[in-house]
Amino acid sequence: MAHSISLTTRRCCSSRLFSAVTTRHFTVSALRHDSQDPRVSDLGPTIKDDYASIRAKYQSPQNPIVLAHGLLGFDELHLVGKLLPGVHYWRGITEALKANNIEVILTSVPPSASIEERAAKLSHDIERKAHGKSVNIVAHSMGGLDARYMISRLKPPNVKVLSLTTVASPHRGSAFADYVFDQIGPENLPRMYRALQLMRIETGAFSQLTRRYMMKDFNPKTPDREGVRYFSYGAMATPPLWSAFRQPHRIVETEEGPNDGLVSVASSRWGTYKGTLVDVSHLDLINWTNRLRWLVWEMTGNKRNFNAIAFYLNIADMIAQEGY
Repeated sequence: MAHSISLTTRRCCSSRLFSAVTTRHFTVSALRHDSQDPRVSDLGPTIKDDYASIRAKYQSPQNPIVLAHGLLGFDELHLVGKLLPGVHYWRGITEALKANNIEVILTSVPPSASIEERAAKLSHDIERKAHGKSVNIVAHSMGGLDARYMISRLKPPNVKVLSLTTVASPHRGSAFADYVFDQIGPENLPRMYRALQLMRIETGAFSQLTRRYMMKDFNPKTPDREGVRYFSYGAMATPPLWSAFRQPHRIVETEEGPNDGLVSVASSRWGTYKGTLVDVSHLDLINWTNRLRWLVWEMTGNKRNFNAIAFYLNIADMIAQEGY
């Protein structure tokens, strides 16, 4: 079922948050990604162009793949009724997985509700759609936190999770979330929340994405569950000057090091770390890449280094090789 929140409302929410961030001038020098920066050693395996194109053959896992979306996400969004095609969070990814004979379960949780609420809805969707089958969860961004909470703390009896693969999930929070709350200030926070609630936007998620909450509260209380395999990927990119992610990237970079515009590599690592995708942004990871940018690059002789569809097909292949 398509989510009812309109794209206009989400843009309004985003603009308010970004305006709070940009009320003060913020200047840091760019981090040099070379051997002299000690944080570069924390990147793990770097993946530069392994997923630039789609291979001819991928293995298919024995069990369904559940796709869990991130903050402000949805499964399919209809802006002008259901007569016209909707906007998909997983652009082209679901269709590509299905075309390779992979059973896919789409989930839709409250876009900006608390992890607890989102995890409960995730559990409900899986139980309703998996029909008793064991599943492998692949989660983008905050979806990885929802899945971890569901597996570790809800332990739904009718949901059997074999593996969880997180993609740029903020397992240790994000410095950008810290910065937003610092800029808003505790005295203005109730007003901000009331404004969002008047627009029918849940607010539970925002404070839970801070580094303090994730490291002092969430992680100690949410241990990995025995019998479930945990895999993760991170990403790093430098947004262009005109990108809305330029400021968040600089904030996260100065506090945490290389990042994809919102989530640092260090925060993304959980379980078996499969590697850091180089020159890939947070939205590139779900195939929301700017098509015009790649057209210009190709016209100037540059080759595309990342294809999100190839990436998720490879995750499915990896899960299949693990025997799940």
